[in-house]
Amino acid sequence: MGRINKYIRISIAAILAILYFTGQISGTMAIGAGIIAIIFLATSFVGVCPLYLPFGLSTKQKEVN
Repeated sequence: MGRINKYIRISIAAILAILYFTGQISGTMAIGAGIIAIIFLATSFVGVCPLYLPFGLSTKQKEVN
């Protein structure tokens, strides 16, 4: 997973957390947003998105030798 992809995922997780803690989302929406935020944070720190693997996708830049 590329650096920009990681930053986007962390940003989205932060926005979802802010929406929750400011009371903008609640109930079922808050639970769904929380699950998405946790998944985004986990995949950002691990550096691999399981959904990319079956399709052979990668956002990581190729190394130039």
